[in-house]
Amino acid sequence: MHKSRFAFVVAACAALIAALVVVPLVRASAATAGFVSRCGIHFCLGGHTYYFAGANVYDTFTYGGSYGDTETQWMDKARIDNHMAEMAADGVTVLRTWMFDHEQWHGFEPSKGVYSEQQFAEFDYILYSAAQHNIRVIPVFENYWEAYGGIDTRLSWEGLGTGQANRWRFFNESACPGCFTQYKNYVSYALNRTNHYTGVKYKDDPAVFAWELMNEPRYEGQGTSESVNGTTLRKWVDTMASYIKGIDGNHMVDAGLEGHGTKYGFGGDEGNPFVAIQQSPYIDFTSAHPYPNESWANLTLAQTITLINAWVADSHNVVGKPFFLGEFNTMGVDRSTWWTSIYNDLQTQDVAGSAFWWFPDAQAGGDNYSVKHGAPELSVFKAHSAYMVSKSGGNPPTSSSPSPSRSISASPSRSSSPSAPAGGACKVGYTPNDWGSGFTATVTVTNTGTAPITGWTLKWTFAGNQTVSNAWNATVTQSGTALTATNASYNATIPAGGNTQFGFQASYTGTNAVPAQFTLNGAACAKG
Repeated sequence: MHKSRFAFVVAACAALIAALVVVPLVRASAATAGFVSRCGIHFCLGGHTYYFAGANVYDTFTYGGSYGDTETQWMDKARIDNHMAEMAADGVTVLRTWMFDHEQWHGFEPSKGVYSEQQFAEFDYILYSAAQHNIRVIPVFENYWEAYGGIDTRLSWEGLGTGQANRWRFFNESACPGCFTQYKNYVSYALNRTNHYTGVKYKDDPAVFAWELMNEPRYEGQGTSESVNGTTLRKWVDTMASYIKGIDGNHMVDAGLEGHGTKYGFGGDEGNPFVAIQQSPYIDFTSAHPYPNESWANLTLAQTITLINAWVADSHNVVGKPFFLGEFNTMGVDRSTWWTSIYNDLQTQDVAGSAFWWFPDAQAGGDNYSVKHGAPELSVFKAHSAYMVSKSGGNPPTSSSPSPSRSISASPSRSSSPSAPAGGACKVGYTPNDWGSGFTATVTVTNTGTAPITGWTLKWTFAGNQTVSNAWNATVTQSGTALTATNASYNATIPAGGNTQFGFQASYTGTNAVPAQFTLNGAACAKG
């Protein structure tokens, strides 16, 4: 969002450096073990499709005095921990936050090529605390807008003009070669940094969900062709995202786009077309930032849903990647009503994840878009988050994660000769989450035999009128009351003693009994 920093003025306090604090290394939380990767139009974690409900807190890095001793004055650990605890309690599983500032106050890079050890130490703690609260983080490397200096400061370091009329130069290597060098140097420093709380380099930290190139980049005002086609910005995205991938083979990368464009009836053509930029082979998922109640947008709820669905359709069907609603919120309307419709639509459209703007803590100020712990609309968010968690099949350990460097098809991939469990050596667990007229179900298929099962088909029959609307981690088809689930490409093999999970959503009237019997590749399974 085009967002200025909160109006805090921090008095520069002279302070003696306190005694050195010895900081023990700690392990990351098991709940954030494993790297999230892209699997077609979904995310994957440990062989399961991964969905999330997130929030933005852009200013977490400012918690503390920005003076004196690093561990006790520069940063406010208690405030960071308390805020992470609030977010976790309200269902936030992914946090998008700034990792840039060129000012002296809490500056990561307050002058060209000079990186603040104290400020990066604070970000070390942010990553550590997030992991301890089962939250993954999307750090943003830079800002198109002027808040915290942004690319205006980088342009000024190269002796160039600033302001929106000049920001195009940052993305044009001929106009500002030094801008390219500055950005790469900063990225390299961050990715190769070792977190002094965990002993893990940022590039190796599974608490990082993905890296975002920039908050809302544009290549604006450089002619109709650039505005519509985005040729120069696409080249910059290719260059920087591939540079990141060359250093860090573990994490995904996104561009941070707003999703503006005349084709969507939302904003104008600004040199950052949704499809062309995010078709970059180095970008793993798309993003958009709708603010429907801004005066320049003035969208109804129905128009907002139509807009989101247009992005989702282009992301899934044209770009072929997951869609991330990276920022959104409403003002001047009943937020709970709007959020209910938006989140329900994201669920219906099988959207991978979202992050509302924004979730300040109790000590922060607020604005038209702030949502603090205890706000009534968070009950809507919590319900959505619970749904996304149930749809994900949990967070398995790193060892079972698919390779983050390849895209895995979400379509089923059956062996030509599926192996049946010997002697019916299988067990099926069926766990419904019922709300009266519909439910989700998590199905756990366990191989209780001594040989792996290669390629699987699970069948069962509903006793009532249950109707499946969507599924994850398997392809589920229905004929009357008869159901068939076939494996996806990434969970085709169930090792001896191992299991796999899939899930589905369904509606019903009347009763919703648990199926009486399951068969796996034609063999009857025990229930459990």
